[in-house]
Amino acid sequence: MHDSWDSDYDSDSSSQAPSETSFDEEEVNTRIFPFWPKYRTLIRSRGFHLDTIRDVRAFYDECRRCNQASRPIPPGIDKEMGDDALCPDEGLPANLFRGTRVGDGLKVVVKVVHIASREYDIIRALSRSPLREDPRNHTIPVVDLIEYAPDHIVFIVMEEWSSQLITDDGPCCLSLFFAALRQCIEHAVFMHSLKIAHLDISLRNLVTDYNGRYAYIDFELARRFDDEPNPRVLHRRATEVPPECERGEPTDPYKIDVWALGVLILRACKLTGYHVPELMHVVKPMLNDRPEARPSSSAVLRAFDRLVPLIDEERMQMVCRGGTAH
Repeated sequence: MHDSWDSDYDSDSSSQAPSETSFDEEEVNTRIFPFWPKYRTLIRSRGFHLDTIRDVRAFYDECRRCNQASRPIPPGIDKEMGDDALCPDEGLPANLFRGTRVGDGLKVVVKVVHIASREYDIIRALSRSPLREDPRNHTIPVVDLIEYAPDHIVFIVMEEWSSQLITDDGPCCLSLFFAALRQCIEHAVFMHSLKIAHLDISLRNLVTDYNGRYAYIDFELARRFDDEPNPRVLHRRATEVPPECERGEPTDPYKIDVWALGVLILRACKLTGYHVPELMHVVKPMLNDRPEARPSSSAVLRAFDRLVPLIDEERMQMVCRGGTAH
């Protein structure tokens, strides 16, 4: 029953990936849902262990030991399945798989994309020197890129951070909340300086390591505009869609990011319970119905940096969670 789940990857290296120009643009930029067991040995050979039934059962056993007995083992973990069978996380899309770096136990998430996709091109650039060391770069750390040319795919191995931004380990005061917002704004500035637009900025694409670091994820819709001084896109697939895109108008991709970033700030304020009237002076221009009237991301950052010193220290130390100030 489990033989197919333990099958090795095809080690025939005679098949080479064709050039990017031979791929269909739409095809290479859509999600890939692989048969993960086929690539299990390949990924293991690079030092990463994909989660198995045994791993997940051990995790939930630990939850019970930590007085979380009400947390049941999720459905889909068949008691009759072997402990070594791979166990995908039902909470993740099928193009992602949880795992562990064998050498040090680091928790990782592995994402598969087409080797000629825009996402891989952008992630590869942002995760290598010198861009990786740039302090404005707030992408989730990528620990390995595993290409498999015969199937024209690549596995992006990332540190596992959390999308649960507001918890007991989240921002504990307005000062730290502002620090988190500044990272979000600064990364947009960084991307735009590289002529990259994310095109899906939203709270759902923001993660944290619970140590004061926040990062953008999910570059499936991102675009690079190296040779386009005045780029325009038709765009309606994002989480937060500005009015001009709803109307089907070609628009400046960077101004799409600015609008979405404004919505992110508003949603973050609502989620945390922080009401900062002064911040609305920064956000309001970002949400202008006319994209040409919106500020650039760098102008947003300058306005934000002018605002923060105006908030008195007592307010900066105010603690607020989910609408309740302390």
